[in-house]
Amino acid sequence: MKQADVSRSNASRAVWLKQLHQWHWISSALCLLGMFLFAITGITLNHASQIEAKPVISRQKAQLPAPLVTELAAYAERHDGANAPMPTAAERWLKQQWSLNAGGRPAEWSVDEVYLPMPKAGGDAWVRIGLEDGAAEYELTDRGWISWLNDVHKGRNTGQAWFWFIDIFAGLCIVFCLTGLLILKFHASNRPFTWPMVGLGILIPCAIALLFIH
Repeated sequence: MKQADVSRSNASRAVWLKQLHQWHWISSALCLLGMFLFAITGITLNHASQIEAKPVISRQKAQLPAPLVTELAAYAERHDGANAPMPTAAERWLKQQWSLNAGGRPAEWSVDEVYLPMPKAGGDAWVRIGLEDGAAEYELTDRGWISWLNDVHKGRNTGQAWFWFIDIFAGLCIVFCLTGLLILKFHASNRPFTWPMVGLGILIPCAIALLFIH
């Protein structure tokens, strides 16, 4: 190969390697906290049965104003047996009374009561309102921060923003892994253990999965 061709090949290789390093460090920087979080919660999920959760349950009661009870009773007659969001006035009352954001969540309606489930990461919550006497009850269950982290890992009851974060984070992790693999390829000629180590990284989890997962 002529010297000019070698020079052009080396220049092209340097350009690609520089670009890969740039994509690699940018994706790693954006993934840093997410990867740390998912690694830690991978351990806590794997040992979920050994980490004792102690739920803390709190209950509160209140009385709805008579006009609001009348409005809800009429609303329940139109939605008996259906799932429908709370009226705006009821959502406003929940916000003022217990700082709850119903946020258009579907409630379960019957002629005598309305039940609003409000599941959350790391716990649970619900509101029940009697439509005959206007008695309201709110219960909150908190299972602790480890349970919260585990639910965040699984995307359970975490909302749309976190749903999209997980998808974007997963895409960045793919970029991080692929650019790392290509960088290894560029350096493999000077590092003889590169491909054996990559092979082990593939072989070990595959062997464990095939031999020990039943």
